[in-house]
Amino acid sequence: MSIKNIRIVIVSCLLLFSTATPVHAAAYVEGAVTDGGSISGKLSFDGALPEDAVERITISKNPDVCDDEGTGYREVVWVDVKDGALRGAFVFIEKIAKGKKWGAPEGDGYVILQKGCRFRPWAQVVKPGPIVIRHSDPDSVLHNINTREMIGVEKKRIVKRTMFNFGQPEPGDIIKKLKPRRSPYISLNCEAHNFMFGFMMAPKHPYAVVVNEDGTYSLDDVPEGEYSVAAWHPRFGIQKTKLTVPAKGSAEANFTFTSK
Repeated sequence: MSIKNIRIVIVSCLLLFSTATPVHAAAYVEGAVTDGGSISGKLSFDGALPEDAVERITISKNPDVCDDEGTGYREVVWVDVKDGALRGAFVFIEKIAKGKKWGAPEGDGYVILQKGCRFRPWAQVVKPGPIVIRHSDPDSVLHNINTREMIGVEKKRIVKRTMFNFGQPEPGDIIKKLKPRRSPYISLNCEAHNFMFGFMMAPKHPYAVVVNEDGTYSLDDVPEGEYSVAAWHPRFGIQKTKLTVPAKGSAEANFTFTSK
């Protein structure tokens, strides 16, 4: 083949790839669930806590508002365990194609609340889309929220992509659109206060929850079928298990994490 013909073939291939229709993941389909079942279980922690399970960070800004315990520091609890129950973690179904509709959020919709120089709650599940960033501290306090998509959580090689990062010098609400591109895992921190942290999940479907204070959880209105269920703790990563949900029945999935 001549050099001229080789060039023609290369150019043709490049044009083919450049005009090809991009492949997108199938969207979650909402609908009524008939004879749905449930998944429940508990997250536990086994063994000694890691040395840095709790981090003490000096409160150097706005102590009149942020130092609500009068200690001069904030205890950031990265690993929250009580009576063997692991708290501050999420449980969700992986790659479910269709199922129940998202329920209406409580109160004013999906909100990231900054109050007492804390993100409240520490962990929450939100629907991708509009979200309220609420500054509920006095006007003497400047907050600067940094919201980042955590890519590579499953492979334990996390890269963080900034979704939005802006200052709120005054109390009030700012509405942003939360649009995860490659990952539902999201971290929060305040650039003005180095002891303010939080986490969110923004999955495509509503089958995701934060575990209760006793480590238990429940997912309801799950269509009959086989699923992969996962538990995510921001410090320890992800555990998965497979199970079958019978029509009008229940399935159980428990997870035990350790610092090893």
